[in-house]
Amino acid sequence: MKNISMLLIITMLFLSSGCGMISERDRLLMSGRFGELQKHGEAEISRSGTAKTSVLLPLCIAYGNTKRYDRLFECCDRLENNIRKGDTCNMDWEETAKRSPLLGGVAKLGATIRSKQNCDVSPFPFILRAEAYIDLGQYEKATEEAKKAYNMSMTYRIWSMSALSLAYALQGNREEALRVADQLDAMSSPLGLASQKNVGLAKTYLALNEFQKASDVITDLSFPGESLFAWQKLPRLFMLNKCLMETGKIKEAKAGYESLLKMPQTRDNGEIYWMILYDRGRIAENEGNLKEAVDFYRRAIAIIEEQRSTINTETSKIGFIGDKQAVYSRLVFTLYADGQYGTAFEYVERAKSRALVDMLAAKQDFSVKTGDQQAIGDLLANNTAQEKELLVQDESSNKSQTRSITIKNREILMEQSPELASLVSVTSLGTAEIQTNIPKDEVLIEYYYADKDMLAFVLSAQGLKVFKLNSDTIADTIQQFRKLLISPGSNDYITLSRQLYSRLIQPFETSLSNLNLIIVPHGALHYLPFNALHDGNGCLIDRYSIRMLPSASVIKYLQAKKSSKPADILAFGNPDLGNPRHDLVYAQNEAIAVAKTRPQSKVFLGKDATETAFKKYGASFNYIHFATHGQFNADAPLKSAILLAKDAENDGMLTVDKLYSTKLETDLVTLSACETGMGKIANGDDIVGLTRGFLYAGSSSIVASLWKVDDLATADLMTWFYTNMKTLDKREALRQAQLQTKKKYDHPFYWASFQLTGNAK
Repeated sequence: MKNISMLLIITMLFLSSGCGMISERDRLLMSGRFGELQKHGEAEISRSGTAKTSVLLPLCIAYGNTKRYDRLFECCDRLENNIRKGDTCNMDWEETAKRSPLLGGVAKLGATIRSKQNCDVSPFPFILRAEAYIDLGQYEKATEEAKKAYNMSMTYRIWSMSALSLAYALQGNREEALRVADQLDAMSSPLGLASQKNVGLAKTYLALNEFQKASDVITDLSFPGESLFAWQKLPRLFMLNKCLMETGKIKEAKAGYESLLKMPQTRDNGEIYWMILYDRGRIAENEGNLKEAVDFYRRAIAIIEEQRSTINTETSKIGFIGDKQAVYSRLVFTLYADGQYGTAFEYVERAKSRALVDMLAAKQDFSVKTGDQQAIGDLLANNTAQEKELLVQDESSNKSQTRSITIKNREILMEQSPELASLVSVTSLGTAEIQTNIPKDEVLIEYYYADKDMLAFVLSAQGLKVFKLNSDTIADTIQQFRKLLISPGSNDYITLSRQLYSRLIQPFETSLSNLNLIIVPHGALHYLPFNALHDGNGCLIDRYSIRMLPSASVIKYLQAKKSSKPADILAFGNPDLGNPRHDLVYAQNEAIAVAKTRPQSKVFLGKDATETAFKKYGASFNYIHFATHGQFNADAPLKSAILLAKDAENDGMLTVDKLYSTKLETDLVTLSACETGMGKIANGDDIVGLTRGFLYAGSSSIVASLWKVDDLATADLMTWFYTNMKTLDKREALRQAQLQTKKKYDHPFYWASFQLTGNAK
């Protein structure tokens, strides 16, 4: 899929000029063969040893359309540098066209608009960067580049303003997006450029869900030479039919989508293809045809799961960003309505796997626990390269061959390192396999919700049951509940605690055949301390022993460790963070006391409690205990961290990102720190934080906190926890430690924050 950009208009202007001298470079550009154009431009530069503007500009365009963003930004920098040095085309456009039809078109456009026969390409690097940043979801950077292009030249303001309004819209700045769109709408559009202006407006209105406005401008769109540029039809027709559907013209939209699904170009454009399938599913669902809706949704998800990259490759082309998680949600609830409970549960698991994939897709330096590290690293690199090839909509490429290579790579990766494969591709277990991995004395409860509807899947040795719950305002209720919990001087939390119990547990409590629960949260439920829910007589912790899992499928990889290591503890307490205000006196005492519960333990305190020490000794101990500060980064969840002392070798920030490249074989990691159980909820789905990082690094279970804990109470709780583990499993040891703390400090603030994730034994 290629940009409907100013360069298309420029090329067509050249064609209409009557000049028949077309270079191979410009022929490739006009035919949309960007892969070949990239190779041609690189070869030209290699032969000549120089990179002139006439070569660089088409090459930068090629990089942008083949998603070689690293090369694109470097190319734009070189192009900008050339322009600063005067390498433009400041001459008669007819003379310019003899050297390059592309630049001749630019010169003619500038001459006509500005009544000056010169070629000003100075805004191009900034507009190309803006489009790339929009693709990458970096909207603030996109607005910066679009503003630079706007201030640099009046000639091409239609394009700079189109990029600026779209970036604002996708950033969520509705007011600014509409302000710029109004300015764009008021601009005159010479040389028949009204179509290009309307394209910019349509994208912005689609991004703002202003479908009627988008429809009004789309109906005026016409593309000169569209028969020559057939690949331009798909985004325009998708926008048109999307607007028809969202404005209630369902019959017309259905016919339009059916026509698009018959076009061969549609299947080659995964980003648009899955959205068409999704909308057809919605139409079928509204018609009451659930089986047809399920088929369309499943086909859409199949396309989504083929695309590991999270880059929205069509964002800058059509404005509208499809919510991939919405497809899973729609399918899950349609399957439930059709009575297909087991399949619905499996797609809930696939949705969770997809969310983690989206978060980690760009990361390649994973720790490999099985197989050959170098071989698997090479396989990952090759897999990524092949996936990039699939993103390039180049008519000359053999997509079927590339796709088969990618599938083979994933199969080998699954054989060599299944844990890693589960991170870089969408993998989940079937209902029957999950059921066989649930211990007979446990019941698994998995929640899934969208809007006002929630499903609770209750799975045990006896089978699967599904209950429909009300999730209206659930996130706000949990947020308010948490605010009350961190005020230990008040019992106001009890009312909301009972409300949440009646909504989340009571409807199916009679189906809980065991007192040992596995809870798999969803969305805001990740931040809910289930132990503290109150039924009117007592808290859940008084009757149930609870452990958490990020998804049901990970249960297969979290079996109890058979470690030959002694049952000793590596403890880090009160690291020196360079500021006395960060000192945790009781945390230091806690680390010492915890270590005393096991022989051959090792304790690092103050300046010695470094990230370097963790990396050196972490793999040698069965238990690792952190009594320090934690840092939750909502905007960059992979940068959430345990804070340790820094030294000459490491900065002391033990981040989630680093944990995915760490190899541990540890039975338990305890994060006795602030907000260590927090993480980023990826697109309303799975949570990515320190807990998931340590699970992947190799710990079979994690104990972490949901809020900033009390220093003294936590020291008591942790000492009891490790003492209890001498005779109890981890889950019951934590429960009993919390009950002991509850007797001393009744309010949940002091004891409910900690929860066990992973294996209970």
